[in-house]
Amino acid sequence: MSPNDPDFLPSSAPAASATPEFLPRTIPIIEEVPHVQKEVVETGQVVVRKTVHQETQAVNVPTRHDQVSVEHVPVNRYVDVPPPVRHEGDTMIIPVFREEVVVTTRILLVEEVHVRKQVVTTNTVHQVELRREAISAERVAASPPGPTNTPAS
Repeated sequence: MSPNDPDFLPSSAPAASATPEFLPRTIPIIEEVPHVQKEVVETGQVVVRKTVHQETQAVNVPTRHDQVSVEHVPVNRYVDVPPPVRHEGDTMIIPVFREEVVVTTRILLVEEVHVRKQVVTTNTVHQVELRREAISAERVAASPPGPTNTPAS
């Protein structure tokens, strides 16, 4: 019989006569706890390729340009003061002068140039290069992992 057996201590032992061998003992309770770790293991590889496809496509693009018509309007009128350039609606009127030599100088309005501005929209077809990308992925198997040395816990 040893001091660790449950029947070792007498049930009616007097406390005064107890010796250190017969005192109750505390026994620690030990519990094991697992320690889990993860380890990265390469199981394969992936090869990714990107290719660019190029194609020519017709694109209809509206374009704008200004179209100007010029009209010469004869006036042949003498004026005292040259008139400035003026606008009447969409028409810009530019006076054209000529000096004539006489005993006195007079200004003769020879003509006016009428300039009209029109906005013209036309559709033109342009050839444009368009690019499109495509991705392909291919899995490549890796060699099986070798034995690993894990420290003892």
